[in-house]
Amino acid sequence: MRILGQFFYPSNQLSLLRLVFIPFVILSIIYGQYRTAFVLVLIAGLTDGMDGLLARRLGQQTTLGTILDPLADKLLLNSAFVALGVAGQLPLWLVILVLSRDVIIITISLVMILATTHKPFLPSLYGKANTVAQVSTVLLTLFLLVLPNDLLGGLQVAVIYLTTGLTIASGFQYASRAAERLRGLDQNSVHGNLQDRDRTATVVRPRNVEEQAVTDEEETVTGPNRLP
Repeated sequence: MRILGQFFYPSNQLSLLRLVFIPFVILSIIYGQYRTAFVLVLIAGLTDGMDGLLARRLGQQTTLGTILDPLADKLLLNSAFVALGVAGQLPLWLVILVLSRDVIIITISLVMILATTHKPFLPSLYGKANTVAQVSTVLLTLFLLVLPNDLLGGLQVAVIYLTTGLTIASGFQYASRAAERLRGLDQNSVHGNLQDRDRTATVVRPRNVEEQAVTDEEETVTGPNRLP
């Protein structure tokens, strides 16, 4: 019931609004209504900045918000990329690259949640820069479809390649950080097993020594070479 009430917080309502925009953005792009799509994505970008500000000002930072906010951003962005790729306005290799990165990151995050007690990483500088580049790619592409401009066309090409580089770099960085953390967990596990074995040996050793002393004494008294 408490989680249900968090849906009505203004900050979470803005995140839900971005989710509501998703089918309309897709339909607008597919049917060539690029002006509508541009306005919707622009509004979504503004609400993305406002929801965090509202949550901090109103003291309504919730677990639901920490999940809903990035989820809404990622779904809206990926939907826009796919729609623009299908419409032939963005190269399909870029769409596949962006989606593949997110699938890899989500898979790694699920493995870390299910197999360890660690939480997924917070967004890195590369990740934040990649998000900005992706938003810029979508907005520039839609803007040029509404108002073609040669100068901005060159900028769009540059932003596309910037997005490509940041997508690859941020994906590799996340994977390397995850591998490093999992490797550290394995080393701690091995070290813990060695400590447990040493602790067991320490407990058992005095008893074995005492038993050996008793055995030696018995052999001295009743040994085979001693006369009855």
